[in-house]
Amino acid sequence: MTQDDMPSICDYEGSNYRTDFWEGRGRDYEDRVERIAIRRLLPKSGKRLLEIGAGFGRLTEEYNAYDQVIVLDYSFSQLQYAQEHYGRDPRFIYVAANAYQLPLHAGICDGATIIRVLHHMQDVPKIFSEVRRILAPQGTFLLEFANKRHIKSMARYAIRQQSWNPYDLTPVEYVALNFDFHPRYIAQELAHAGFSTQKRLPVSFFRLGALKKLPTGLLVGTDAVLQHTPFFYTPSIFTRNVADAKGTNALSANTPEALFRCPETGENLVHEGDVMRAPISGLRYAIRDGIYDFKAPLDG
Repeated sequence: MTQDDMPSICDYEGSNYRTDFWEGRGRDYEDRVERIAIRRLLPKSGKRLLEIGAGFGRLTEEYNAYDQVIVLDYSFSQLQYAQEHYGRDPRFIYVAANAYQLPLHAGICDGATIIRVLHHMQDVPKIFSEVRRILAPQGTFLLEFANKRHIKSMARYAIRQQSWNPYDLTPVEYVALNFDFHPRYIAQELAHAGFSTQKRLPVSFFRLGALKKLPTGLLVGTDAVLQHTPFFYTPSIFTRNVADAKGTNALSANTPEALFRCPETGENLVHEGDVMRAPISGLRYAIRDGIYDFKAPLDG
């Protein structure tokens, strides 16, 4: 994929996403029920997990079952906050990169997550293909997606207050770079990419302003029970998916040279001080304050 063909990217660089959307913004209910879903779906142990769209690290602490976590986001500033929050814990590797061109060798992870991120993705097949590439055979992919076939959208469509059809499989872009997906579309694309879905959980049953006036503990407890039901008409759906038996197993990779590859050429990289260099193309990528920056090569 050339740069001209690259899908648009939703960039949170320099934003106050953490304080403007999460902290103190009445979303404790959503945060808690999402953590319940993660704990139910995540394996009990693992070697290396890639967290795509980690942002400011809201959920990174949930992945302690893994020996190492690659905390990846397109926004360098969001990663800086995550790094400040978690400190220089050697289990965490911070990477600024485009998820459509992961700067990682094939098969180096046995876990990957995309949570509250897919709704910003124009090219779902490309993202799923990249996740499958970096996963070892039988690796686990934990995915959350925004469901277009939820109760509110179906009701609005029925009374003609909404033009797009919640039953159509095509993703809907209701705001620029904000997509909702039909569950069957997601299932098809996961299968095409080489994943089998083991389990699905409906999440956020009470994501309505009026309902959220009720005690948060009551909402969370009820949601936790309802997640076990086959009622897949919630605004958020979590799935646990397993990669097929094909591909590379490189889980023993531990050095930067063994983990990273050039995102533009795919060639091996050489670690030289605060730079990762591609010997053939000459492309160089900075390591800034402990964060590997693969968003764009250095000039010169």
